[in-house]
Amino acid sequence: MLKVAVENDEVRIGKRFAVSFQRTLRIPDDGKTYPLPPSLGRFPVCSVKDYAERVPVEWQTLGGVFIPMYQREALWLGFDGASWKPNAVQIAAGGINVVSGEDWEEGLDSDPQNYIVCPDQPWLDGINAGDGRIRQFVANRLGEGYTIEAQLSGKESLGGMQIRVYEPEPGRFPDAPPPRPNMLGARPMMAMGMAKSSMGLGVGGHMRQMIYPDRYGLDTWDTENSGSVFVHIINSEQYRDITGHAPPPTPVSAKSYTEHGFPWFDLYDEDKGTVRASKKLGKVKSVREKDQERGIKTKQESAEIKPGQVKKIKLPKSRKR
Repeated sequence: MLKVAVENDEVRIGKRFAVSFQRTLRIPDDGKTYPLPPSLGRFPVCSVKDYAERVPVEWQTLGGVFIPMYQREALWLGFDGASWKPNAVQIAAGGINVVSGEDWEEGLDSDPQNYIVCPDQPWLDGINAGDGRIRQFVANRLGEGYTIEAQLSGKESLGGMQIRVYEPEPGRFPDAPPPRPNMLGARPMMAMGMAKSSMGLGVGGHMRQMIYPDRYGLDTWDTENSGSVFVHIINSEQYRDITGHAPPPTPVSAKSYTEHGFPWFDLYDEDKGTVRASKKLGKVKSVREKDQERGIKTKQESAEIKPGQVKKIKLPKSRKR
């Protein structure tokens, strides 16, 4: 069993892998496909055991960590890993695998692929939409029917995110790093000056992002050697009540960000291919579509991005960024 620890607002699982939860712009859900928005800083990550007397009782069994998010705020996951010894990683939202659309279960599968490999995958901004696109992760209260969990399982009892990391089989990769180890880096960061206690993830607009196929093969991974963590998502008021700390400010809108000329990002990764779309995840309706079903009128912004605002990022052969 791999050790799970919280360090510097990252969740570390095992000796090499770490995941951070990045605040970002919620891209418009207007039918367009957008480039990658930047990081606006990490969400604070707290261990459940450090606040055992203040968190909901049911968290005691699940354990894990918690992060604060505002209603309908977006996030992306940033991964750190060692290029000389990668990990297989499964990610679920409310018990639904965000790559395959299947139920959250132990074990890896290649058809359909239900995991990512870190490295190569440097980040993940949403659920697999195929054709080199994802649909952005957006926080929603449980019990309202907007989450991925509600739409694909018919219930909203779990919420949050679930992450499981597998080690490679012994002997597949070196046991020690080369003289100059190569690690993944974070996406460029832009510094910017309720009745239900938990939230889950729904989806928003489309974004250009590939989910890379496993280039090593299924038999590379040791399914008996893994570690997992439950990521609870709570609203800002409850975060303040539990921790006594102020939550992060809400991000600026995509329209305002673009009007100020700030950069968006894209990758030179056309040669890597992408995991095929999940038919199940294709059935998930966005927050805007669910609003329309219910006759809720919401203001829909679009963002016009000038070509010069999109910065191309190259992933070198070492997979380092």
